[in-house]
Amino acid sequence: MDDGSLLDTLHRAATSVAEVLADLEDWGLAGTRAGQYRSDLAADEAALAVLLDAGLGVMSEESGLTEGEREVVVALDPVDGSTNAARGIPWYATSLCAVDASGPRAAVVVNQASGVRFEASRGGGARRDGHAIRPSGCRLLGEAIVGFSGYPPRHLGWSQYRGLGAAALDLCAVAEGALDGYAVVGGSSLGPWDYLGGMLVCTEAGAVVAEAGGRALVTLDHGERRMPIGAATTGLLGELLASMGGSVGTPGA
Repeated sequence: MDDGSLLDTLHRAATSVAEVLADLEDWGLAGTRAGQYRSDLAADEAALAVLLDAGLGVMSEESGLTEGEREVVVALDPVDGSTNAARGIPWYATSLCAVDASGPRAAVVVNQASGVRFEASRGGGARRDGHAIRPSGCRLLGEAIVGFSGYPPRHLGWSQYRGLGAAALDLCAVAEGALDGYAVVGGSSLGPWDYLGGMLVCTEAGAVVAEAGGRALVTLDHGERRMPIGAATTGLLGELLASMGGSVGTPGA
C-alpha cells in the first residue's frame, strides 16, 4: 500500500467513526472499565472494521493489539478527549498513526466536533484540510502560549497556557501555530495512541517533539506511557524541557 492509499484508508476509518458518533444517543460511561465511554466503544468498532479489512494491524487504546504481526500497525485512539465529547466540549478527535519498521509513516487526526482534518506522511509534509501548515516560529518560553496535559506544579515561565483535553489535537495545534508548545506535566503520561498521530503532524510541519525523560516516543506497546513535549522551535523546546527539569533526547525519536 503506497502512502496515498494508506492516508485514504486512515481517512475512511475516521469517517466511519464520524458516522457512528452522529447516530450515538448515549455518550455516557460504558460501565466496562474506568473512564471508558460508550463513544469509545462504538468508535473503536467502526475504525477497526475499516483498518483490519485493509490489511493493517491495529493497536487501539480501547481494544489493544489486533493483527500486530502485520507490516503496518495503526496506533488508534478512536475518541481522544472522550470526556470532552461526553460533556459537549467541541475538542475531541479520532487519531490514527500508521507505523512500520521505520517508524511513523502516515497520520490522520480528525476533530470530530468540527470536522477539521489534519494529515501527514513521512517526508511528505503536514496539512490541515488539504492546506500545508507550519508552526508559529516562537523561540522564547516567556512569549509562548503552551498547552498542557496535567497540571504543572508551578509556573514554568510561559506567557499563557491552555488545558484543552485532547492530546492529539493539542499537538496538531502546535503544528499549525495555534499553540506554540505542548507539554505533559504534573506526573501525567500518555499512551502512544494519544500522541503518535499528532507527533507526526508536528514533525512534518516543522515543529519538534521530544520526551521529557529522554525516552523513545515510538512504541506500540499498549502498556507503555510517555511524556511528550512539542514546540514550534528547538529553542522553545529546550526552554520547556529546562523549565521542567527534563532531558532533551532526540526530537521525534
